[in-house]
Amino acid sequence: MKVFRIAALALALAAPALPAQSAESVNLILNWTPTADHSPFYYAKAQGWYEKAGIDLNIEVGKGSGVSSLKVGSGGSPFGIADLATMLVARSKGADVVALMSIYANTGQTFYWLKSYGVDGARTFPGHKIGNPPGDASRVMWPAFAKAAGIAPDAVSFVNVGPTAKIAALKSHTVDIISDFYNEHDLKVIEFGADLGFVNWKDIGLNPYGNSLIVNGAFLRKNPKLAEDFVRISQKAFAACVADVAPCLKALLDQVSGLDKENQERQWERIKFLMTDDFTTTRALGWIDAGRMRQDYDLVQTYLGMEKPFAVESAFSTELLDPSIRMDAGRVKK
Repeated sequence: MKVFRIAALALALAAPALPAQSAESVNLILNWTPTADHSPFYYAKAQGWYEKAGIDLNIEVGKGSGVSSLKVGSGGSPFGIADLATMLVARSKGADVVALMSIYANTGQTFYWLKSYGVDGARTFPGHKIGNPPGDASRVMWPAFAKAAGIAPDAVSFVNVGPTAKIAALKSHTVDIISDFYNEHDLKVIEFGADLGFVNWKDIGLNPYGNSLIVNGAFLRKNPKLAEDFVRISQKAFAACVADVAPCLKALLDQVSGLDKENQERQWERIKFLMTDDFTTTRALGWIDAGRMRQDYDLVQTYLGMEKPFAVESAFSTELLDPSIRMDAGRVKK
């Protein structure tokens, strides 16, 4: 018996130690290719924050907010990044999707053109070609922009242009106008100088929430603790990157090839501006205001129509946010 106990003890000591909790594989589909606004997710992953919470995070490159909304809404990915107006459209079509945290408290949607192409503001868009990907949020919401700008929605034609080919398409005159996020603004200023013209959607009275963290509704109901951990770790990461973006961009550049460090640094300064409003600085970083969400819902309903209307309160939640983590307005350049 003594020999047996000794042998059993030897086997136990020789066996590899099992982790107390195996990490759950979790997918996050981005809205587009990774850039500075996604760097907090890469940073938190590199720091092991998700892993420590039992989350084995995979970050998937996206192909537009329309695509990410539908993939999350169908259960193909538990988490995603999407423009909130685009997500509301998807929800009206049956996508089971809920917003948990705003990234862009202000819309990043911007149209850019060259003045030498005969474009001088939104009212001169008719007859011109706009280049963007088919799943791009600005194309989905184009009817809203057109009505606010006082032009007919069918007065322009759209050309399919990939996210990384927009500047080249504008430079070669393949298209007359491109849509892009405001965080990419400086790259176009450097490329085109005084010939560049632009209009942010906010400038014509449209300021819907932009990119946000979304979750599959069924997944949220089944995994409330995991979802809360994911949101709060992401909040913590964004706050850390606002305080010091250098390690965040390093984590991004270590995993994503083809990005220019200086361009990403410029982008981040614009992103901090987009992240900042009265709610993210006083309630919680990533806060989604109920009043603004009702306005966004009405915007979508008015200009696009809801295939199946729903209570907008069911489309978002701030309950998982950590109110002690707030946006630091003092670090935002005016």
